[in-house]
Amino acid sequence: MPQPTPSDVHVDAILTDISVAYIQQASNYVAPSVFPAIPVDKQTNKYFTFTKGDWFRDEAQKRAPATESTGSGFTISTDSYSCDVFAFHKDVDDQTLANADNPLQINTAATQFVTQRMLQRMENQWTTDYFTTGVWATDVSGVSSAPGAGEFRQWNDYVNSDPVADVETAKETLLSTTGFEVNTMVVGYSVFKQLKQHPDIIDRIKYTSSENVTVGLLARLFEVERVLVCRAIKNTAAEGRTTSMSFVQGKSVLLCHVAQTPALLTPSAGYTFYWTGASDGLGQNIGISSWREQKTRSTRIEAQMAWDNKVVASDLGYFMATAVA
Repeated sequence: MPQPTPSDVHVDAILTDISVAYIQQASNYVAPSVFPAIPVDKQTNKYFTFTKGDWFRDEAQKRAPATESTGSGFTISTDSYSCDVFAFHKDVDDQTLANADNPLQINTAATQFVTQRMLQRMENQWTTDYFTTGVWATDVSGVSSAPGAGEFRQWNDYVNSDPVADVETAKETLLSTTGFEVNTMVVGYSVFKQLKQHPDIIDRIKYTSSENVTVGLLARLFEVERVLVCRAIKNTAAEGRTTSMSFVQGKSVLLCHVAQTPALLTPSAGYTFYWTGASDGLGQNIGISSWREQKTRSTRIEAQMAWDNKVVASDLGYFMATAVA
């Protein structure tokens, strides 16, 4: 008889609750938070896109009595998503379980371990798909001296750089080319560190606030709804090698317009499609399954999820590479 049987494999409600709680506490990861989540019941499918220029023409005309109004329309195209399935497991052997003072703690730790691995994968994939050059309509790069076209002075140069002016340039670019305003700013932790110490920013707030420079204060200063700081780290060394830790996102900034709620006629720089079939109907939450592995005398705890990060409107994003040295 094959092992495991279908009745052995199930989504464990208790372990899934532990995973959901752990995700909520893992605020270092920005991947689940930046772009709207769209649960989908098919692994691959199409969605509608619209031609931007159709929405900004001045075509209304005066109407004479007993005549039809002037009319026009907009072009609809389609794009597609394809959710890749990701999974990871941890085996809890019987000997370890029997030796534990509280067996539930072992399962809890295993659940947190596999959840952490999935969050790590999501964060790295989000960085590859969104937080890099060549993705958005506008890329600019920070330089240490004499910025030219498509460049700006790196913000660690406290004397010559102007972060507020640079962000205003990005905001003007989006507004003038799309009609939408930047409402989300994602910064690498090294960038956040420099912004907190930048004399221009400290000078702007010193008469209005006695606070230290916080994320909320930066959002108010830059006049965006959200500032998200990338705090996740990764070990780039292979197993068995000396640990080598670094920040996942590096020293860049993404400014973008994000839809408050995903909808058919609502533009957004990006959407993340989550296939509910892979996470057993849970959508954005990671499905945690457990079953008996008799050959190894252990219980397998497995996390699974499927998603696709889609750039929906590249002109609603503005990427600032190497914002600090």
